Parts: sequence; C-alpha cells; structure tokens
Amino acid sequence: MKILNNKDLLLSKKLISTYKEKLEKEIVKRSNKLRIPQKISEDIISNNHEIKELTKALKHLEEESTNSYKTKE
Repeated sequence: MKILNNKDLLLSKKLISTYKEKLEKEIVKRSNKLRIPQKISEDIISNNHEIKELTKALKHLEEESTNSYKTKE
C-alpha cells in the first residue's frame, strides 16, 4: 500500500470531510422538507452506510497521518 505524503493526506481528509458534511446537510434538508422529526433524521444520518464508510475513511487517514508523523521523528 502506498503511503500518502502529508499534503495528500490533508487534501484527502478535507475532500472526504466536505463530502460527508454535504451529504449530512442534504439528508437534513430533505428530512425537513418532508417534515420528518429531527430525531429520525439524526438516526438516518447515524445509520447511513455511505456516511459510515466516509467516517471509517477519515479515521484511516487520521491514523495514517499519525503514523506518518511518528516515522518522521
């Protein structure tokens, strides 16, 4: 597996975070439009497969970033 440099890691984290936030906002927007209670829309977000995968990817990138930092010391 190729190890990303810090610039690539930061860009990847930013892109994934931005997409994840956009997806969450879209779910909230549509839920509000459909008058779905906030608790249910929060449950939809927390159980959404794509959001879960994005969260995993962000955690993985964070770990890789931490490991990359440690190897430079």
